[in-house]
Amino acid sequence: MVNRSGRLSGKRVLVTGGAGMLGSAIAHLAHREGATVTILDALLPLYGGNLFNLSNIWDEITFVQGDIRDRVIVDRVVTGQDFIFNLAAQVSYVDSNSDPQLDIDINCRGIVNVLDACRQFAPRARVLFSSSRFVYGRIESNPVNENHPFNCLSIYGIHKLVGEKYHRFFFEAYGLPTTSLRISNPYGPRQQMKHGKYGITNWFIRQAMDGNPLTVFGEGVQKRDYIYVDDLADAFLVVALTPQTAGETYNLGSGQGSSFLEMTHTIAANVKGTEVRQVEWPKDRYFVETGDYVADIGKLQTATGWQPSVSLQDGIARTVEYYRLHQEHYW
Repeated sequence: MVNRSGRLSGKRVLVTGGAGMLGSAIAHLAHREGATVTILDALLPLYGGNLFNLSNIWDEITFVQGDIRDRVIVDRVVTGQDFIFNLAAQVSYVDSNSDPQLDIDINCRGIVNVLDACRQFAPRARVLFSSSRFVYGRIESNPVNENHPFNCLSIYGIHKLVGEKYHRFFFEAYGLPTTSLRISNPYGPRQQMKHGKYGITNWFIRQAMDGNPLTVFGEGVQKRDYIYVDDLADAFLVVALTPQTAGETYNLGSGQGSSFLEMTHTIAANVKGTEVRQVEWPKDRYFVETGDYVADIGKLQTATGWQPSVSLQDGIARTVEYYRLHQEHYW
């Protein structure tokens, strides 16, 4: 990771969705860098908000339980901030298809609330948006760079792309220094472990720790770009501290492709006794996103010098160890 100790000294940082996996990692990092940190999180039951994620810094931050759809609260917490990490979202691509109105409400209206509040009450704040690889949908070629076509296969992907457009508009129309980061496949400590609608790596870790077999459909050769949460948080901070990234959109991943089967066997190697089962794809399998995905992170590296530092093997080992220590807070 890039050493930027003290670079946020005297700065005010707001993290929406800050009780989740990525939000809490950014909050911890910003706190270590000397920032005054405020968290806004609605703690909606299906998502990742967990107050235990903030327990190590609880007495040194400000926590506000509130929803980005509540404009009164958003106006209040945005006012005077120097850096805003705009992470709060509906995070399941499966649920986005079954309940598109909820996805619109949170991932569109809520995002505009934050941006319009910034325009009025924090017009010079650096705003970073957590977008997703799902904006690309069906992949035509790898590695995927930022110019790849948008073949969205979910309402979630469509609305993440809309979120990027909102951020770009506020940059061009009002000069609000926004940046969007298209995250690949995140995993790591502090992610919710109650269901598997997102975060398949963490969900498989729970299954293994519960003594259940890990089921792989087909040959498991499809590649994904798994990125450890601490690398994600570090990248968000580096981008925030790089002024020339304003107005831009970047892929954010490890830049390395690992097969689904490799990821599964790595978990099994860290949880002794775990069985890996390979079965045929079920005929009624709902919604399968086809194609490998490996992020081309060259644009981000050229702009910032950032490099990921945690391998899939080390990241999974760290994640398993974290949940062994803190399982009671996540199961």
